[in-house]
Amino acid sequence: MTHPSPIIRKKTRRIYVGNVPIGDGAPIAVQSMTNTLTTDVDATVAQIERIVAAGADIVRVSVPTMDAAEAFKLIKQRVDVPLVADIHFDYRIALKVAEYGVDCLRINPGNIGHEDRIRAVIEAAKDYNIPIRIGVNAGSLEKEIQEKYGEPTGAALVESAMRHVDILHRYDFENFKVSVKASDVFLAVDAYRLLSQQIDQPLHLGITEAGGARAGAVKSAIGLGMLLSEGIGDTLRVSLAADPVEEVKVGFDILKSLRIRSRGINFIACPSCSRQEFDVISTVNALEQRLEDITTALDVSVIGCVVNGPGEAMVANIGLAGAKNKSGFYKDGQRQKLRIDNQNIVDDLEAQIRDYVAKVEKQQSIAVQQVDD
Repeated sequence: MTHPSPIIRKKTRRIYVGNVPIGDGAPIAVQSMTNTLTTDVDATVAQIERIVAAGADIVRVSVPTMDAAEAFKLIKQRVDVPLVADIHFDYRIALKVAEYGVDCLRINPGNIGHEDRIRAVIEAAKDYNIPIRIGVNAGSLEKEIQEKYGEPTGAALVESAMRHVDILHRYDFENFKVSVKASDVFLAVDAYRLLSQQIDQPLHLGITEAGGARAGAVKSAIGLGMLLSEGIGDTLRVSLAADPVEEVKVGFDILKSLRIRSRGINFIACPSCSRQEFDVISTVNALEQRLEDITTALDVSVIGCVVNGPGEAMVANIGLAGAKNKSGFYKDGQRQKLRIDNQNIVDDLEAQIRDYVAKVEKQQSIAVQQVDD
């Protein structure tokens, strides 16, 4: 029962990272990055699989050495998700992973070295039809730019980005996206706004080094939310000092809150008060854990009393309005004869949600089959 997002996205060029479309109105892709040693192939593959299970469209892997490049070859053979190789300085690593089937190169052309090395990487990207992501960070600006501006500013980040963009343009290479990340929300937002006015390539959003799970999620939600609400951004990564799976979850929560892209259950739950007829907090926490496997988008309202319960339930797919002993149950805004026993609320509500999802998925499957026929 979610309404369409009122956000009008900026039109950008379309590129592809593997089979994932980026830009030109394509769904905003959610990305994360492994933090295992790339040379530990089994650990890295296992983490990629968990990241993908959480919903990630793209996964970035650091490839700092030639040994890591050889490990990347094995990793790439064992996963289906598009992989971005994060490479700095050594152009030979970029050439090697291009040969091994990388789906995107995250480099800064200006850091690769001599002109012939830059040309070699760009030609390899052309030959293998691999996009490049220019990644500028406030913490690693070129020395002369730091001296010119005195401190990182939005204009400084954009000048650095445009240096790299100009290199790609010089070699007639347009298959790229750009990020201008900073740990400060206002600095990052300013940089992305300025850059969005100058180029039409897709922008990869992020508040870099945002912090731990809670503070980093808040900073990312504010910064990315400001940009996304203005129609800026084609891919995103939430950078947390936490399990990469949490980055993906927060990324989807941000998109879900802006009604840009939905995955899984959107819980509408009251903070609870003395009016509650059941333990709302423990109920919602238990349901979130039990229903993590559901990817179908739907709204579930869990309200502990009759003050706001019926109103919220009537605009949700599944709704619960707290009442003494047994709570009111709603489907698609309609009050049902069934009432949920407050003593078995988690089990019963989980069963109702799963039944609802199964019916929705069956209807979607029939609709797809009819189109194919």
